[in-house]
Amino acid sequence: MKSLAAVLDRYLVYIISFVFVALNLWLISKDFMLLGLFPLAMIFILIALLRLDTLLLTTVFFVPLSLPLSEMVDTLSVNLWLPTEILLIGILLIVLLKRIKGEALNKKLLSHPVSIAVYLNLAWILVTSFTSTMPVVSFKFFLSRLWFLVGFYFLAAEIFRKPQNMTRYLWAYITALIMVIGFAIYRHVNIGLFNQEAAHYVMNPFYNDHTSYGAILAMMITVVIGFVVDKSRSTWNRIFSFLVLGVLITAIILSFSRAAWISLIAAALILIVVLLRIRFHNLVIALALIFVLFYNQLGEMVYQMGKNKQQSSANISEHVQSISNITNDDSNLERMNRWSCAWRMFLKKPVFGWGPGTYMFQYAPFQVVREKTLISTNMADKGNAHSEYLGPLSESGLFGMLSFISIVIITLTTGFNTYWKLKEKKHQILMLSVILGLITYYIHGVLNNFLDTDKASAPFWGFTAIIVALDIYMTKQEEENQKANGGLLTKMGKIRKKYRKNADSE
Repeated sequence: MKSLAAVLDRYLVYIISFVFVALNLWLISKDFMLLGLFPLAMIFILIALLRLDTLLLTTVFFVPLSLPLSEMVDTLSVNLWLPTEILLIGILLIVLLKRIKGEALNKKLLSHPVSIAVYLNLAWILVTSFTSTMPVVSFKFFLSRLWFLVGFYFLAAEIFRKPQNMTRYLWAYITALIMVIGFAIYRHVNIGLFNQEAAHYVMNPFYNDHTSYGAILAMMITVVIGFVVDKSRSTWNRIFSFLVLGVLITAIILSFSRAAWISLIAAALILIVVLLRIRFHNLVIALALIFVLFYNQLGEMVYQMGKNKQQSSANISEHVQSISNITNDDSNLERMNRWSCAWRMFLKKPVFGWGPGTYMFQYAPFQVVREKTLISTNMADKGNAHSEYLGPLSESGLFGMLSFISIVIITLTTGFNTYWKLKEKKHQILMLSVILGLITYYIHGVLNNFLDTDKASAPFWGFTAIIVALDIYMTKQEEENQKANGGLLTKMGKIRKKYRKNADSE
């Protein structure tokens, strides 16, 4: 009977396989290709049920390689990045089901100050979605932010209980990013151009433009530098990291992203401050003084910037000089146009704003003719407010901006405080690397905003999760190790003392 059952099972497998292949071939003849993805979907479902951490790391790997649905189907009104957002929706559903079954995330994670700041920001996005001028757009924005947070922050922080998963998360993204860099450099070579004009499109369709591409490169450069200087890693690992660093630096130079270059310089200055062992509260005071001096000299600075006529250029030195050109550089002028629109939108709706994700659809009437440039548009096809701070201000009102700034401040405070508590050098290096990576994005966020995409959300929230995980898990573990080592040393001291006493009595 057992052998008969085995034979029947085997034939059942053959029959199901034959039916699947036949059905798939018939659908292909009808130009329907999606059934071929069914086995892959089943594999991902199996991984999700058995190893949710593996599914998350796989999702992170696909982020740099994901493609917008609009590239495949241009008639859809809703856009998704595939396959990552589909996987994140699946992760969100699985986490919710586990929560219903009583499997909760770590209580310390859920009650952490950074998590509380995240709740407030997310809750306000939901509130302003109800008051939105375009509710469908706003609720889509809310849902995408929700699945980004559940996957890249909450679940990531949970799997970061194992320190090796932090490194795996980072390398999953970097590995795929190297593939995109290879693709971009190949296109540079293929068209024979290594200039600013080519830099705007060689990374398409994986990244929308050179600014988002540059922002991510800046974040990853700080992390890979950490891998290079971490002596606890093997020699071959550090050599490989050094080679990857060379690729990332080459890519960020070829990106011609001025905002990315500025953010790296700022991160380097912060690094110097940390190495000089200046505490975070002293740094805040210093930054406040710098802001006061900057404000006092603002008029003179604007006057000097107005005299700068250098436009964006293929020449790197000239391109750097163009950063402060607010006279005739269309890129800079258009950014200021978008900021002005965001401010006017805020003045019109200061409490609830126009609704999350609606800036690009609502800003056109707020443009002033004298501020418009050659690249200005009234259509929703040229980006948004170009600021992670002014965007929420116009879309969710004053509290929308303040709740996001609170995430920044609390994350930095937690990061630096934990950095000084950590005893193991490798944990300190990792902590400092992700803090500096986030700082590059915080500064870049003054000039651009990309957190509505998976490309930026995966490193941004992932880095934040690493900071929280190191604060919750590693500091406690290191304290326990220190106590255990201290207790062992005390015991050894007592034994040694007793031995000497017996020796003296003899």
